[in-house]
Amino acid sequence: MNVPTPPVTVPQADPGASYRALKGPIDAAVARVLESGWYILGRECAAFEEAFARWQGAARAIGVANGTDALALILRGLEIGPGAAVATVSHTAVATVAAIEMVGATPVLIDIDPATYTMDPAELEAVLCAPPAGLPPIRAVIPVHLYGQPAAIDAIIAIADRHGASVIEDCAQCHGATVGNRKAGTLGRAAAFSLYPTKNLGALGDGGVITTDDAALADRIAALRQYGWKERYISDLAGVNSRLDEVQAAILTVKLAHLDAANARRQEIAARYDAALAGTGLFPPARRPGTTHVFHQYVIRCADRAGVQAQFRARGIGTNVHYPMPVHAQPAYRGRVALGPAACRETERAAAEVLSLPMFPELTDAQVDHICAAIGALG
Repeated sequence: MNVPTPPVTVPQADPGASYRALKGPIDAAVARVLESGWYILGRECAAFEEAFARWQGAARAIGVANGTDALALILRGLEIGPGAAVATVSHTAVATVAAIEMVGATPVLIDIDPATYTMDPAELEAVLCAPPAGLPPIRAVIPVHLYGQPAAIDAIIAIADRHGASVIEDCAQCHGATVGNRKAGTLGRAAAFSLYPTKNLGALGDGGVITTDDAALADRIAALRQYGWKERYISDLAGVNSRLDEVQAAILTVKLAHLDAANARRQEIAARYDAALAGTGLFPPARRPGTTHVFHQYVIRCADRAGVQAQFRARGIGTNVHYPMPVHAQPAYRGRVALGPAACRETERAAAEVLSLPMFPELTDAQVDHICAAIGALG
C-alpha cells in the first residue's frame, strides 16, 4: 500500500512572506506612487538609488530592470562586446552567461573551488596566462558571489589586474555580505545586483541595481539604460530600455531598511542548521575566512540527494537544487562554450550533490525546529 506524501508545509522559499511581514509600509509606498502619477525614473527610483549606494558604501547606484540587464549594462559601459571574451563560472544561474552573450562577448567558464562553489583563482590564472585556442582577448572577469558567500575576490582582482581585465562582481545572491570591512560589490570595477523576489533584497517583481565608484562609468550606464539619452529624446549612445520602475523602487526602499535584520535572521537560522547537522555525516556550508556569509541559500552536499530530498518531503519540508545542470552542460550552451583546463569537473560534481534547505528570514522558530529535527534524523 502506498503511503501518500504529506503536502509541503515548510517551503524552501516564500517571497510572499516578506510582503506580509511589511504589508503596511509597502502598501503605503505603493499607494504613494500610484497617487503621484509618475511611474518611471522619478523621485522613488532616485531615493532608492541614493539609499542603496549609502548602505552599500558605493559612490553611485543605478536602478535597472533586472539583474541580467545589470551585468549586460556594465559590460556595455566598459565597451566590452564582440571581439572580447569574459571569464565567469558555470555553477551559476544561467543569467550570468546570458548577459555576456547579450552584449556579443564570448564567455569562457572557469571551474569552482569545491568548498565554497565560487571561482577557482588558480584556474582563472591559468586561463588568463594561456587562454583556450581561438578565444578573443579576455577583457573582463565576472566572479559570482554564490549562495550569500563572497568569492575569493581579493585574489581574483589581483590576478585580473595583472592581465588587464576588469572585474565585475555578480552580487545577485550576496546583498550585505562582507569581505573584511567592506561589502561585497565595492571591490571590483562595478557590481550587479538582482532584486528578484527571492533575493535577500527582493522586489515584488523584477528589478536590478548597479553600483560603482567610477563616476564616468556610472554616467554612461545611466544613459545606456534609457536609450543612451543624456538629453531627453536625444541618443548620444546606442542604448537599451532597462529601467527600475517607481513602484518597485518604493517597495525596495521600504525593504532595504530591514535588510540587515533579515540577514541576521538568516545567519541565526544557518547556525541552527549547522548544529543540527552534527553527527549526520553531512557538513555545514564552508565559510571563507575574513568574510561574512548572508545565506541567500543554505546548501548542503549529499551523495544520495534524491533520498535526502525524499526524507524532507516526507516531513512536509521543501528543498531545491541550485543548480541541477551547469551552464556548459545545458542544451543551449553544450559544446559551444570554452572551458578552463579542468573542464569544470568540480562544477559537475557539485551540480550532482548540492541541496538547498529552506532559507528565508520569515521562517518561524517552530518551522526551524521542525527542519532541524528532520536534519537530525538524516544518516
